[in-house]
Amino acid sequence: MSSAPPSSPAIEIRHGQMPLVVARLRGPDVDAALAELEQRYGDAPGFFEDEPLLLDLSEWTGADRRPTPLERQALLDGLQRIGLRPLAFHGGPHGWQSALRERGLAAGEVQGPVAVRGTSPKADSPVTTAATPPAPSAPPLPSAALVVDRPLRSGQQVYARGRDLVVLAMVNPGAEVIADGHIHVYAPLRGKAIAGARGLTEARVFALALEPELVSIAGVYRTAETPWPDAVRGKPAQVRLASGPDGDKLLLEPLS
Repeated sequence: MSSAPPSSPAIEIRHGQMPLVVARLRGPDVDAALAELEQRYGDAPGFFEDEPLLLDLSEWTGADRRPTPLERQALLDGLQRIGLRPLAFHGGPHGWQSALRERGLAAGEVQGPVAVRGTSPKADSPVTTAATPPAPSAPPLPSAALVVDRPLRSGQQVYARGRDLVVLAMVNPGAEVIADGHIHVYAPLRGKAIAGARGLTEARVFALALEPELVSIAGVYRTAETPWPDAVRGKPAQVRLASGPDGDKLLLEPLS
């Protein structure tokens, strides 16, 4: 006598992991936050490609300073306009929490280091130093690169998460281009370029005119405080990481 095979469940519920962009409001000045969003991303609606967001209100100061409904709405609209999708919040006064719950946001926690577009290494000196990669191995890169065809001005930041970044216009001083893979700039590179942001040591930076403020690969970086060699400054060049008996260092090579 044969028994019927057990039926597979129609639904499975389990804990998962979803990386969230974190927007931390540094104080109760919503107007200042909106002005900064406009200054950085005003000419790039949809900049963040519908990325999920946790709104961190832990630094909201002044228990008696309650946000008005118009301020809350304006901030959420501003974040959505640049492509962020508010899903959760952390901290904040009661006036924030109850209103955000009514909007469908869940209470959450900021846990561990969060990869946020615009994060860059901090150089205490022009000497090249190595940083510990945030993960033991870099994630595999998909074939599609993020392509940016507009100039990037001071204060603007682009992060190609899990892929290469291709920029077809100038990266001005004060702008940042960040990628988990390679960075290609088919124009002058005068801002900051951070390739291999999650530890990919094979990543490279290519530019038609190399004169950046900072260049970094997998946490090893160099700043313009040490003048760029004449062979590459303002010329087509690549930057790659090389390992040797003295540790990792950046190699700057002309592109012939």
